[in-house]
Parts: sequence; structure tokens; C-alpha cells
Amino acid sequence: MARYAMFIDPNKCTGCNACRIACQMQWGLSPILSFNRLEEREEGKYPKLMRMITPVQCQHCENPPCQTVCPTGATYKREDGIVLIDPKKCIGCKYCMVACPYNVRVINEHGVPEKCRFCAEYVVNGESPACVSTCMNQVRIFGDLDDPASPLLKAMNSREIEQLRSELGTKPRIYYAKAKRGGGA
Repeated sequence: MARYAMFIDPNKCTGCNACRIACQMQWGLSPILSFNRLEEREEGKYPKLMRMITPVQCQHCENPPCQTVCPTGATYKREDGIVLIDPKKCIGCKYCMVACPYNVRVINEHGVPEKCRFCAEYVVNGESPACVSTCMNQVRIFGDLDDPASPLLKAMNSREIEQLRSELGTKPRIYYAKAKRGGGA
């Protein structure tokens, strides 16, 4: 069984929003709903100031707090590590939204939380998530952590990596390249 994960290199991100728009189109989301967001920050001091744009989405945690608090089992983790929501089981209590330390769930028009699903329906057929396949700068790489020949592992092994809020013990399945110092990518 695969263990899916994603590597994101913020050093390459230009903030073009292609990932966000591709996701919205893939899942029929309104322009105001998005499973991806771009967080912007500045690092360094003038004259060596660097603007970083970090794509953020559901981290598909190994220990997902959203699953733990769900009273109906609507939030669940598949064997391959993808965390999903069963809308038929969801009662709209929003406990999952409160428990998520990454603030990545949105409420749809039916009052049900939704989030990135790693395009699970397409990944099982060997396709990449929409955000990965649409990115011109190859900011994102998706793959199987157990496949030693995967581009995912090659990318992760070639850079120093970090995870968002790793101190919480959620063990996110999205790995980020650390920022390059001294002027960007």
C-alpha cells in the first residue's frame, strides 16, 4: 500500500494561484472557497529582504486531530494516508475545523466542512493532484513515501525539509523545503 505525501518548495512559488484555481475547477468550488491558500511573509532585513510565498492545504496528518474529535467518524484516514470527509456522515458540528491546527477546512454551501483530498479519486488511477499537475514552476511534487525511486523522495533528500507546526505531533504528510537564505531561489 502506498503512503502518499507531498513536497512543496516555497522558494519556487511565485504566487500565481494556478494551484488554487486548478483545485477550484477540479472540484467545482466557488471562487470564494479554496482548499489551497498562499501565505506570504518576508524574511531578512534590507537590503537582503526575501519574500516567501508558502502554499498551505490539508496536511494529511498521520495523527489527524480532526479525525480524533469527529463524533460520527465522518473524517477518516485511508490506509494510504489520505485524510477524507464522508459528507453523508458529517453533521456539520465543525469540531474538525476547531481541532485542525492548520486552519484548512472550509464550509460548503450545504454547511459541511470540506478540505483538500489530495485528489484521491484521481491519485488511485496514477494521476497527480490538480495543484501538482498545473504548477508551471514545479513547486509541488506528489508521490509515495515507500517508493525509493519516486521523484518525491529524490526532492526531499536533496533539500533540508521542515513541516508546519511539527511540534504538535500531528506528523504532517506535506514536507516543505526550508527557505534559501540571502535572496530567494
